[in-house]
Amino acid sequence: MAMSAQVDFENEGARRHRRNLALALLALVAAMVGVSFAAVPLYRIFCQVTGYGGTTSSADVAPSTVLDRTMTIRFDSNVNSGLDWEFRPIEHSQDIKIGETGLAFYQARNLTDEVLVGTATFNVTPPSAGYYFTKIDCFCFTEQVLQPGQVIDMPVTYFVDPEIVDDKDLDHVKTITLSYTFYPKRDQASAAN
Repeated sequence: MAMSAQVDFENEGARRHRRNLALALLALVAAMVGVSFAAVPLYRIFCQVTGYGGTTSSADVAPSTVLDRTMTIRFDSNVNSGLDWEFRPIEHSQDIKIGETGLAFYQARNLTDEVLVGTATFNVTPPSAGYYFTKIDCFCFTEQVLQPGQVIDMPVTYFVDPEIVDDKDLDHVKTITLSYTFYPKRDQASAAN
Protein backbone atom coordinates (compact mmCIF):
# COMPACT_ATOMS: atom_id res chain seq x y z
CA MET A 1 0.00 0.00 0.00
CA ALA A 2 2.81 2.42 0.85
CA MET A 3 4.44 1.61 -2.47
CA SER A 4 1.19 2.35 -4.33
CA ALA A 5 0.81 5.71 -2.56
CA GLN A 6 4.37 6.62 -3.46
CA VAL A 7 3.80 5.74 -7.17
CA ASP A 8 0.56 7.81 -7.18
CA PHE A 9 2.44 10.69 -5.57
CA GLU A 10 5.19 10.49 -8.25
CA ASN A 11 2.57 10.24 -11.01
CA GLU A 12 0.77 13.29 -9.55
CA GLY A 13 4.08 15.20 -9.51
CA ALA A 14 4.78 14.27 -13.14
CA ARG A 15 1.24 15.29 -14.14
CA ARG A 16 1.62 18.61 -12.31
CA HIS A 17 4.98 19.20 -14.01
CA ARG A 18 3.50 18.45 -17.48
CA ARG A 19 0.48 20.68 -16.78
CA ASN A 20 2.73 23.56 -15.65
CA LEU A 21 4.93 23.05 -18.72
CA ALA A 22 1.87 23.05 -20.99
CA LEU A 23 0.55 26.24 -19.35
CA ALA A 24 3.95 27.93 -19.68
CA LEU A 25 4.15 26.97 -23.36
CA LEU A 26 0.59 28.18 -23.95
CA ALA A 27 1.44 31.50 -22.26
CA LEU A 28 4.56 31.78 -24.42
CA VAL A 29 2.53 31.17 -27.61
CA ALA A 30 -0.08 33.75 -26.50
CA ALA A 31 2.68 36.29 -25.79
CA MET A 32 4.26 35.65 -29.21
CA VAL A 33 0.90 36.16 -30.94
CA GLY A 34 0.39 39.39 -28.98
CA VAL A 35 3.84 40.66 -29.93
CA SER A 36 3.24 39.84 -33.58
CA PHE A 37 0.03 41.92 -33.60
CA ALA A 38 1.78 44.79 -31.81
CA ALA A 39 4.84 44.66 -34.08
CA VAL A 40 3.30 46.51 -37.04
CA PRO A 41 1.93 49.50 -35.03
CA LEU A 42 5.11 49.70 -32.96
CA TYR A 43 7.27 49.57 -36.10
CA ARG A 44 5.12 52.28 -37.71
CA ILE A 45 5.54 54.50 -34.63
CA PHE A 46 9.28 53.84 -34.60
CA CYS A 47 9.56 54.77 -38.30
CA GLN A 48 7.51 57.95 -37.89
CA VAL A 49 9.59 59.09 -34.92
CA THR A 50 12.96 58.31 -36.48
CA GLY A 51 12.23 58.69 -40.20
CA TYR A 52 13.62 55.17 -40.64
CA GLY A 53 12.93 53.63 -44.05
CA GLY A 54 11.92 56.96 -45.56
CA THR A 55 8.85 57.32 -43.35
CA THR A 56 7.74 60.91 -43.09
CA SER A 57 6.61 62.91 -40.09
CA SER A 58 3.33 64.77 -39.75
CA ALA A 59 2.48 68.17 -38.29
CA ASP A 60 -0.46 70.56 -38.04
CA VAL A 61 1.37 73.59 -39.41
CA ALA A 62 4.62 74.47 -41.14
CA PRO A 63 7.44 76.10 -39.18
CA SER A 64 7.70 79.88 -39.07
CA THR A 65 11.27 79.72 -40.38
CA VAL A 66 11.82 79.61 -44.15
CA LEU A 67 15.41 79.33 -45.38
CA ASP A 68 16.93 80.54 -48.63
CA ARG A 69 18.12 77.03 -49.48
CA THR A 70 15.93 75.39 -52.13
CA MET A 71 15.05 71.71 -52.32
CA THR A 72 13.59 69.89 -55.33
CA ILE A 73 10.74 67.58 -54.40
CA ARG A 74 10.03 64.83 -56.95
CA PHE A 75 6.71 62.99 -56.98
CA ASP A 76 6.38 59.31 -57.82
CA SER A 77 3.31 57.07 -58.07
CA ASN A 78 2.66 53.34 -58.23
CA VAL A 79 -0.41 51.09 -58.16
CA ASN A 80 -0.46 47.54 -56.88
CA SER A 81 -1.51 45.10 -59.61
CA GLY A 82 -4.60 44.15 -57.55
CA LEU A 83 -6.11 47.64 -57.90
CA ASP A 84 -7.37 48.64 -61.35
CA TRP A 85 -6.63 52.35 -61.00
CA GLU A 86 -4.59 54.86 -62.92
CA PHE A 87 -2.61 56.97 -60.45
CA ARG A 88 -0.15 59.77 -61.22
CA PRO A 89 1.24 63.04 -59.89
CA ILE A 90 -0.14 66.18 -61.56
CA GLU A 91 3.34 67.76 -61.37
CA HIS A 92 6.48 65.65 -61.49
CA SER A 93 8.49 67.99 -59.25
CA GLN A 94 8.45 71.25 -57.32
CA ASP A 95 11.24 73.52 -56.10
CA ILE A 96 10.51 74.89 -52.65
CA LYS A 97 12.49 76.67 -49.98
CA ILE A 98 13.24 74.66 -46.87
CA GLY A 99 10.52 75.44 -44.30
CA GLU A 100 8.09 76.66 -46.97
CA THR A 101 4.73 74.92 -47.32
CA GLY A 102 4.32 72.95 -50.55
CA LEU A 103 1.09 71.73 -52.10
CA ALA A 104 1.07 68.92 -54.66
CA PHE A 105 -1.74 66.96 -56.26
CA TYR A 106 -2.00 63.37 -57.37
CA GLN A 107 -4.78 62.12 -59.61
CA ALA A 108 -6.50 58.74 -59.40
CA ARG A 109 -8.94 57.20 -61.88
CA ASN A 110 -11.03 54.07 -61.33
CA LEU A 111 -10.71 52.09 -64.58
CA THR A 112 -13.54 49.64 -63.78
CA ASP A 113 -17.32 49.62 -63.61
CA GLU A 114 -17.18 48.77 -59.88
CA VAL A 115 -16.69 50.86 -56.75
CA LEU A 116 -13.07 50.38 -55.64
CA VAL A 117 -11.38 51.36 -52.40
CA GLY A 118 -7.65 51.99 -52.14
CA THR A 119 -5.16 52.86 -49.44
CA ALA A 120 -1.86 54.58 -50.12
CA THR A 121 1.46 53.86 -48.49
CA PHE A 122 4.36 56.24 -48.89
CA ASN A 123 8.07 56.64 -48.46
CA VAL A 124 10.77 59.20 -49.07
CA THR A 125 14.12 58.83 -50.77
CA PRO A 126 16.79 59.20 -49.65
CA PRO A 127 15.46 57.39 -46.56
CA SER A 128 17.52 59.55 -44.19
CA ALA A 129 15.57 62.62 -45.39
CA GLY A 130 12.29 61.05 -44.25
CA TYR A 131 12.78 62.44 -40.75
CA TYR A 132 12.76 66.00 -42.12
CA PHE A 133 10.02 65.60 -44.74
CA THR A 134 6.79 66.49 -42.94
CA LYS A 135 3.22 66.18 -44.17
CA ILE A 136 0.51 68.53 -42.90
CA ASP A 137 -2.34 66.98 -44.87
CA CYS A 138 -2.35 63.91 -47.08
CA PHE A 139 -4.76 61.64 -48.91
CA CYS A 140 -2.75 58.74 -47.52
CA PHE A 141 -4.29 59.28 -44.08
CA THR A 142 -7.68 57.91 -45.26
CA GLU A 143 -9.11 55.24 -47.55
CA GLN A 144 -10.05 56.53 -50.99
CA VAL A 145 -13.36 55.35 -52.47
CA LEU A 146 -13.73 55.78 -56.22
CA GLN A 147 -16.97 55.18 -58.07
CA PRO A 148 -16.85 53.48 -61.50
CA GLY A 149 -14.84 55.66 -63.88
CA GLN A 150 -14.44 58.42 -61.25
CA VAL A 151 -11.40 60.71 -61.38
CA ILE A 152 -10.26 62.59 -58.28
CA ASP A 153 -7.44 64.99 -57.50
CA MET A 154 -5.88 64.35 -54.11
CA PRO A 155 -3.72 66.93 -52.32
CA VAL A 156 -0.68 66.54 -50.14
CA THR A 157 0.53 69.54 -48.12
CA TYR A 158 4.10 69.26 -46.90
CA PHE A 159 7.32 71.02 -45.90
CA VAL A 160 10.97 70.17 -45.39
CA ASP A 161 11.94 70.85 -41.79
CA PRO A 162 14.65 73.54 -41.50
CA GLU A 163 16.54 71.26 -39.10
CA ILE A 164 17.71 69.33 -42.18
CA VAL A 165 20.49 71.92 -42.64
CA ASP A 166 21.94 70.90 -39.26
CA ASP A 167 22.29 67.27 -40.40
CA LYS A 168 25.76 67.15 -41.94
CA ASP A 169 25.01 63.72 -43.45
CA LEU A 170 22.40 65.39 -45.69
CA ASP A 171 24.44 68.38 -46.92
CA HIS A 172 24.66 66.75 -50.35
CA VAL A 173 20.88 66.20 -50.67
CA LYS A 174 19.30 68.57 -53.17
CA THR A 175 16.35 66.36 -54.22
CA ILE A 176 13.83 64.42 -52.15
CA THR A 177 11.44 61.97 -53.80
CA LEU A 178 7.99 61.40 -52.31
CA SER A 179 6.60 58.10 -53.55
CA TYR A 180 3.10 56.66 -53.08
CA THR A 181 1.79 53.19 -53.83
CA PHE A 182 -1.94 52.49 -53.81
CA TYR A 183 -3.16 49.07 -52.67
CA PRO A 184 -6.67 47.66 -52.83
CA LYS A 185 -8.68 47.50 -49.64
CA ARG A 186 -8.92 43.79 -48.79
CA ASP A 187 -12.66 43.77 -48.21
CA GLN A 188 -13.88 45.93 -51.10
CA ALA A 189 -17.58 45.17 -50.51
CA SER A 190 -17.74 46.38 -46.90
CA ALA A 191 -15.36 49.28 -47.51
CA ALA A 192 -17.41 50.66 -50.42
CA ASN A 193 -20.58 50.91 -48.30
